[in-house]
Amino acid sequence: MTMKLYYASGACSFVPHAMLEMAGATFEPVAVKLHKGEQYGDEYKTINPRSQVPVLADGDEVITQIMAIITYIDGKFPENAFIPKDPLARARFYEALAWMNNTVHPTFTHVFMPHKYSDHEPTQAEVKRFATASYRTLLGELQELLKKANAAGNDWLSGVRCGPLDAYALTLLRWGTIAGVNPEDFPELWAHVQRTAQMPAIARTMERERLQLNLYKPA
Repeated sequence: MTMKLYYASGACSFVPHAMLEMAGATFEPVAVKLHKGEQYGDEYKTINPRSQVPVLADGDEVITQIMAIITYIDGKFPENAFIPKDPLARARFYEALAWMNNTVHPTFTHVFMPHKYSDHEPTQAEVKRFATASYRTLLGELQELLKKANAAGNDWLSGVRCGPLDAYALTLLRWGTIAGVNPEDFPELWAHVQRTAQMPAIARTMERERLQLNLYKPA
């Protein structure tokens, strides 16, 4: 039975979307239009009551949460070695992935959707201002993580091949450009993200999601 990936264009669901493309998997991509509120519709809530993407359906099994989906795809397509097998390298992979998911990602949510944290407009403006500054700092940390990987002899964030950490890094830096961060302020990270975008599977995913890599507009 064909797997289904429920994704939203430009969201973190880009990561498993790209992984399935890299694996050469047979799957049905199902776009969920967040801006139209499709995630809150009754049909989608029968798939994920939390109204979030991504969701991976494999037969009768429905998997939610990006870290769980990444782990499942790795197990489903072990020949791609998306997640290192060495215990320490595996721990470092999850260390980076968890930080991207539980720290960098939510910080951008404060930038992009401050209304989720206050219904007071002046407070929303302050939340957005503060989160934008914090996000810039986190992108600097991400660049240092990349430099550390390169210094260890790795061309990619998790080793010798492009993988989910690189797809997530692309997503996070792209979000930064939406937040008004010039990607050229992070030259090593920006170069890496551009190289990632040129990988055939990543390029196919970006084309399907109709993504522009750099949305930065000078003030």
